[in-house]
Amino acid sequence: MVGKQKKGILAAVICILLAAGCFAWYQHELAVEAEKSSTLTLSGNVDVREVAVAFRASDRIAEILVDEGDSVREGQVLARLDDRELQLSLNKARAQAKAQQSYVDKLHNGTRSEEIQQAQANYQAAQAAARNASGIYARYRNLYDNIEGISAQQLDNALHDMQAKAAAAEAAEHALDKAVNGSRPEDIAAGEAELQAAQEELSRQEYVLSQYELRAPADGVIRSRLLQPGDMAAPSAPVFKLSLLNRKWVRAYVPETDLGKLYEGQAAYIKIDSQEKMLSGQIGYISATAEFTPKNVQTEELRTALVYEVRIYVDDADNVLRLGMPATVKINI
Repeated sequence: MVGKQKKGILAAVICILLAAGCFAWYQHELAVEAEKSSTLTLSGNVDVREVAVAFRASDRIAEILVDEGDSVREGQVLARLDDRELQLSLNKARAQAKAQQSYVDKLHNGTRSEEIQQAQANYQAAQAAARNASGIYARYRNLYDNIEGISAQQLDNALHDMQAKAAAAEAAEHALDKAVNGSRPEDIAAGEAELQAAQEELSRQEYVLSQYELRAPADGVIRSRLLQPGDMAAPSAPVFKLSLLNRKWVRAYVPETDLGKLYEGQAAYIKIDSQEKMLSGQIGYISATAEFTPKNVQTEELRTALVYEVRIYVDDADNVLRLGMPATVKINI
């Protein structure tokens, strides 16, 4: 009798445990179903923006400093062109600008006392030569008119010499006036304009020289190296393809039946196979155009097969995402 009671109690305990286990399993299944019903799971791939990086100038590539897979920072020098010819032209432009600067300084500073004294001496010498030539011509004229002691050719030579010496004296007088009075405002303005033109040309050549270094436009990773040292570079011939790091997203596709549950700015979580930690992000773009099936499908069955592109922008501070990497997106709906 006691044995039967023990067996009955044991059977009752087993039944209770089985019932409790069934109830727990049922509750778990309800929780899983509830989670599934409140979470939309999408599969996609990581995408990044790319930039084709090319030289502005056309010349032969002298050296390339990075290779495929290298991480680069904004402003980092990636490659250089052969700039020997440009350096020679730049040196000439510097010399011309320096010479013009000296000339303008001279215009502003005026004439030195030694130069004024020299101009006075030249003027006095020119005046003396003009007076002497005038006296010779007067004597020759008297001889020719009264006694015909000289030929007409000799008289013409004396006249021409007198005129030349008079013109030289006038020029010396003008030079003396210029030395005493200094440069005219018009001359100074013209000299300064020529100096500005020389400096602008120098700045232009310095800028062109700076373009002989190819620099990274932003932080990124060198995805492709398209040219080699010795190749001719041109603005239309990219040297690298650079994957940018400042903006990453997961490209996924959502069925038409779930499209109404999503909106731009909605929070999302991204999981990749290589790490347990989920990354946070948000929906930044929802395509307005269906893909994979024609837009003019009207049947109930095929309308539910339409899918739309969705981009989920990701906060990837640790830079773990790579182009094309598969990713799972979870969105609370």
